[in-house]
Amino acid sequence: MKIVAGVGENKNIVEAAHQVEFPVFLTDSEEKFAELILNEEADAFVRGSLEASIVMAELKHKYENIYRAAFLEVNEHKFFLAPVGIDEGDLLSQKIQIIELATEFLKKIGMNPKIAVLSGGRSQDVGRSRKIDESIAQGESLTRITRDKYSVKHYYISIENAIADHANFILAPDGISGNLIFRSLVFLDSGKSHGAITLGIRQILVDTSRSQNVEGYVRALKFAKSLADLRIKE
Repeated sequence: MKIVAGVGENKNIVEAAHQVEFPVFLTDSEEKFAELILNEEADAFVRGSLEASIVMAELKHKYENIYRAAFLEVNEHKFFLAPVGIDEGDLLSQKIQIIELATEFLKKIGMNPKIAVLSGGRSQDVGRSRKIDESIAQGESLTRITRDKYSVKHYYISIENAIADHANFILAPDGISGNLIFRSLVFLDSGKSHGAITLGIRQILVDTSRSQNVEGYVRALKFAKSLADLRIKE
């Protein structure tokens, strides 16, 4: 078993690597980290505190459509939130692809997919602004297109209802709002992050924030290890 993690300015990932009960190989180069991923030279990878823009740019030479889904825990309920990359998931076609990839991933790890689609307002908010109307219309279209094949429900802006219904994959209106939800939950101590699985690539890559603390990096390393264990057992 080989787990590789990246070390940038935030050295908490180094301390986290020392706290887990399995070996973690460290690299301080974004280019080298991406090369190791592309060459599949380890069982799983954790970005740690390396620059996301550089790593993702390297990966996109081979994989065009990459989406990150944060694995979060709020009040003992665990779920995935996507997209959390600020440049991901703007288009309807991208959201359809995220649902397809998410469903496949959840089934692989033994979870029954229950997907919640979010948009920029309640149904009765149509007409308040063009931006709100477009977001709600996209959420309704996305749900209509995918609900015959997947377990999907449109919760509009009510993320609290999606969590109360134990949705295990929450799809934000776009990557910026997804990233804001992630930061609000994790960095204001309302929830825990286990890292973010990278959808759309063959390799196991757990993405992490450069601002994460030691405990957060430990959880991400353990998540990567658990995914690698599942793949080995296949």
